[in-house]
Amino acid sequence: MAAVTEKRSSLPLAWLTQNLGQKLIYLILIAGAVWALFPFLWMVTSSFKSYAEASAAETFFPTRWLFSNYIDAWNQVGYFPQYFLNTIFIAVATVAGVLITSTLAAYAFARMEFPGRDVLFIILLATMMIPFEVTLIPNFILIRNLKWADQYQALIIPWTASAFSVFLLRQFFLSIPSDLYDAAVIDGCNNLRFLLSIILPLSRPALITSGLFTFLASWNSLMWPLLVTNRPEMRPIQVGIASFIGDAGTQIQLLLAAVTISVIPVIILYLILQRWFIEGIATVGIRG
Repeated sequence: MAAVTEKRSSLPLAWLTQNLGQKLIYLILIAGAVWALFPFLWMVTSSFKSYAEASAAETFFPTRWLFSNYIDAWNQVGYFPQYFLNTIFIAVATVAGVLITSTLAAYAFARMEFPGRDVLFIILLATMMIPFEVTLIPNFILIRNLKWADQYQALIIPWTASAFSVFLLRQFFLSIPSDLYDAAVIDGCNNLRFLLSIILPLSRPALITSGLFTFLASWNSLMWPLLVTNRPEMRPIQVGIASFIGDAGTQIQLLLAAVTISVIPVIILYLILQRWFIEGIATVGIRG
């Protein structure tokens, strides 16, 4: 009887301990979310401030909301709309190129048997450890020899192959049952038809995940466009944002407004595709 009474008295304590633990976890996650969002919110609110308020950075919200900052930021740099259109075109073209090359390479590494396949895949993964700065000068010399400077080819073609995307898609392709391939072969499918008709429809989350990573990298590219472009009308938006910083000083409120404009398309794209993005990250294993 005493044991039963002791067990019953311990139940509220266990329930209280569990609830407190969950609440503590939620509080930590909320604090982390606020910490991560604070710089972004500061950027947005400061983009509506006057130059004096944005420079002083003493208040979080502006005393007067200046929506005209966005119009001034859009018009201050003469080629800013062109920068925006260039970035969209370059990012979309780069994503298309990466998805085509990565899909074909990933399928070959995941489903096709050929001599040296595993060794080649290891070499491909090893390229991910090479810093971008190491390949910067050789790539620039190649672009100059091809006479691609100040052309879209220089901004797109060097980045239409991605070792990370090949790895990501290969891992997803390995998770697709081999029975589907056996059934497709019996029905007369070759590798290309099996890839297009069966693999790709099942791999939508992984394709979207790879596309989002590629789109974000292309959208935020700064050093390479500065190196291979000279004409302002050929440059992307990150170069346009950098032009707000000058020797005579920086209009901080206009710079933050331009940055906010550049972030909006990425946020919208992520909100539209976030379900497939999360599914792609969650389902890609580390088989093989």
